[in-house]
Amino acid sequence: MLEIIKAPPFATVQDLGRPGHRHEGVPPAGAMDPDALRWLNRRLGNPASCAAIEWALGAGTFLFTEAATLALGPASGTIGGAPLLPWVPVTCAAGTVVVVSPPGTSRFSYLAIAGGVDVVPVLGSRSTYLPGGFGGMDGRRLRPGDRLGVGTAFAQPAGTGDPPPRYGMEVRLVRGPQADLFDEAAWATLLGGQYAIGSASDRMGYRLDGPTLRHSGSAALPSEPACPGAVQVPDGGAPIVLMPDGPTVGGYPKIAVVVSADLGQLAQLRPGDRPKFRLLPLDEVLRDPRPAR
Repeated sequence: MLEIIKAPPFATVQDLGRPGHRHEGVPPAGAMDPDALRWLNRRLGNPASCAAIEWALGAGTFLFTEAATLALGPASGTIGGAPLLPWVPVTCAAGTVVVVSPPGTSRFSYLAIAGGVDVVPVLGSRSTYLPGGFGGMDGRRLRPGDRLGVGTAFAQPAGTGDPPPRYGMEVRLVRGPQADLFDEAAWATLLGGQYAIGSASDRMGYRLDGPTLRHSGSAALPSEPACPGAVQVPDGGAPIVLMPDGPTVGGYPKIAVVVSADLGQLAQLRPGDRPKFRLLPLDEVLRDPRPAR
């Protein structure tokens, strides 16, 4: 059992999400940085889909009421007053207090536990979907006094064979379904490094602060399916990148789509960071879908 003493900002329970329900209007939700969650789970001997605690841009305190093996990343912290390094599994005794620090230069961090955080699955996932108010801990952010169950550990912790994720500014794009509505000047603006992650950014979407983008079509097109990573250009011309909790349909023109393997890289950028967008042909991404990091 794990008790929240001080909840870090924006803390929720997340796993790899709930695919297969977009036609019902339910987005995937799930970890903003799935690569970090997968890596921690592998390091603990968990299946990649095990749930963990995700938070952003702040510190928190947890009490383990039972012995457990855990790992943090990319944040660090202390465990029983001793240093707790990122990406390194540690076993603690019952009654141990873990304090997590803000995640340095990245945005989201994870506390993963051998056996995973055990909450009731909804539509096949333990992820919290805040706009819908379901999944995770009663569909909401974690708060002091919450007690979370921990599943049975699957295996002894082992090496992953791969280094933990590294974070940078490059984010790969492919052309979106309305790419032809935008002229060469609009594309040069998008790819010219002039945008910063806006403060009005969350699990639903990241607003890009910078020059407005203009196109030759209507600002409100007939609604069509939308996916995480879609770069929408609403009326006013300020681009928004849809994130895991974003809508499943939309009528705004989509100039581009973030390569799915790079969406976690974008999620880790903090307000004010300037992503370096790079446009790639779709066939090249399909041949080599590995993340830029």
